[in-house]
Amino acid sequence: MHATIAVLPGDGVGSEVIGCAVKVLRMVASHGGHTLEFREALIGGGAIDAVGHPLPESTLALCQDSDAVLFGAVGGPKWDDPRANVRPEQGLMALRKGLDLFANLRPVKLNASLLPASRIKPEIIAGTDLVIVRELSSGIYYGRRGRGEQEGDLMAYDTMAYTVPEIERVMHVAFRLARKRRGKLTSVDKANVLEVCRLWREVASKTAAEYPHVALEHLLVDATAMHLIRRPREFDVIVTSNMFGDILTDEAAMLSGSLGMAPSASLGTGSQGLYEPIHGTAPDIAGRDIANPIAAILSVALLLRHSLDLEEEACAVEAAVDKVLSDGYRTADIAQEGTVTLGTVEMASRIVDALAG
Repeated sequence: MHATIAVLPGDGVGSEVIGCAVKVLRMVASHGGHTLEFREALIGGGAIDAVGHPLPESTLALCQDSDAVLFGAVGGPKWDDPRANVRPEQGLMALRKGLDLFANLRPVKLNASLLPASRIKPEIIAGTDLVIVRELSSGIYYGRRGRGEQEGDLMAYDTMAYTVPEIERVMHVAFRLARKRRGKLTSVDKANVLEVCRLWREVASKTAAEYPHVALEHLLVDATAMHLIRRPREFDVIVTSNMFGDILTDEAAMLSGSLGMAPSASLGTGSQGLYEPIHGTAPDIAGRDIANPIAAILSVALLLRHSLDLEEEACAVEAAVDKVLSDGYRTADIAQEGTVTLGTVEMASRIVDALAG
């Protein structure tokens, strides 16, 4: 196989963890006889400093011409003025739009050796294996917004809007995923209050008719937030809107003890996708070789699975991560008594060695 991978390290710890992810991909290519071409480009705060825009046209063109995009993180204190007209996060949002990526997959599967690292009792989270499918390119983050006056007072508004096709396409992704897994889909909304969520629920129910072997349940977002902590292993696939998914995925990621363990895949209608750890730029630890590279490395497994159709290689990467964790190696964010704490580079090296066999 020959494939082109666009590499966008971004800001903060992005360059550190994505460098580790590329090492893993190179090992996969070497073992499997694949040819992977890596092309690096600017995005986020670094791009603002260099060219004045968080997503240069050349970066978007490179990504559109690639088989997959490996992305780090954007943002940091230097660009952290919410009133600024140009912000690093705009680069990521524009990239998702430019690649027509509308479904964000965030799996949460706990390694048994990490149960003590979680703040939640082991007997509650043991066996948790779920995927949240977050609608990514519509909803309140992309709706009409502005400021004005109401009865003489300053007011602001952001609009959450969805069309039927926008809901249908993410529902199909979620139903197909549930059909391959345990056959259960939970659609999350706030239909008791919001009209847009009533439409969401109607479309989910209608789409379910095409998937008779998948059991659909509807759950309000506040109840979902509670049940993710009370009974997480009862969930299989969860599908929800952009903002609700943004919040619930960070909550679910903490079931494993750290955001440094949480990968993600952003997909569209074809095989191309964008793969990233969800932990952000972590500016307080950037450059200190203590960031956890596992989320980025597990994102590589998703890239292999969803964009390159290399399921065996994807499973091998996941198995290598599991082995290193089971052998007692940790980064600082998931360290426990009796384990060995490694830096970013050394943790990645252990995983590459495990992958090499």
